Amino acid sequence: MTRIVLLLVLVPTTAQGETLNQIAQRLGQVDVTLKVLFLLTVLALLPSILIAVTSFTRIVIILSLLRHALGTPQTPPNQVIIAISLFLTLFTMYPTLRKVDQFALKPYLNGEVSDIEAIERAAVPIKEFMLRNTRKEELKLFLDIKRERPSSPKEVSFITLIPAFMVSEVKTAFEFVFVVFLPFILIDLLVASILMSMGMMMIPPMMLSLPFKLILFVVSGGWELLIKSIVESYK
Repeated sequence: MTRIVLLLVLVPTTAQGETLNQIAQRLGQVDVTLKVLFLLTVLALLPSILIAVTSFTRIVIILSLLRHALGTPQTPPNQVIIAISLFLTLFTMYPTLRKVDQFALKPYLNGEVSDIEAIERAAVPIKEFMLRNTRKEELKLFLDIKRERPSSPKEVSFITLIPAFMVSEVKTAFEFVFVVFLPFILIDLLVASILMSMGMMMIPPMMLSLPFKLILFVVSGGWELLIKSIVESYK
């Protein structure tokens, strides 16, 4: 369609002596320019895409709130949390990314499919991943809001699936954090009770409970258990 419009615009220039071959060459240059513009747009939106359609949201929320459960809101620093979340996202998304590479990226680089067909092929495994990990309640909520009645899950549009998936990820992350918070809250309460019974009201309970929470988390293999639970929570 774009080529037809550009051809209608450029055809009048033949009256000035420009040949059809020259017009075709100019169309090819414009086509390359549009592809470069599209690529730059995708690169600019890549962080938002990463957050919206991958497991990054759930992982980064869990790891960020874990710091508050431990009582160390600045440790590990944000750069470390983001780096761990990013590589865990790549780890959990590997089967999906492998399908995208096999069915969309490689055929496109080999010239077997067009741009639009490559995008459509890449969207299929991503949508399957999102549907598997989206709660039915959230998906139904957005389908009802949009008044969308797909005959099968594959017909759910991305405009409906993406917010349902993100809300579902946030909800699941909060459930993870609630379970993680419980043992640390018990330690805080125990330390506060001991300090009150000893009459040591002026000492902040958090100052004494922090080393106990850290040693408990390390000795019990907290990092291993948490990361294993996050990875295995994806279907």
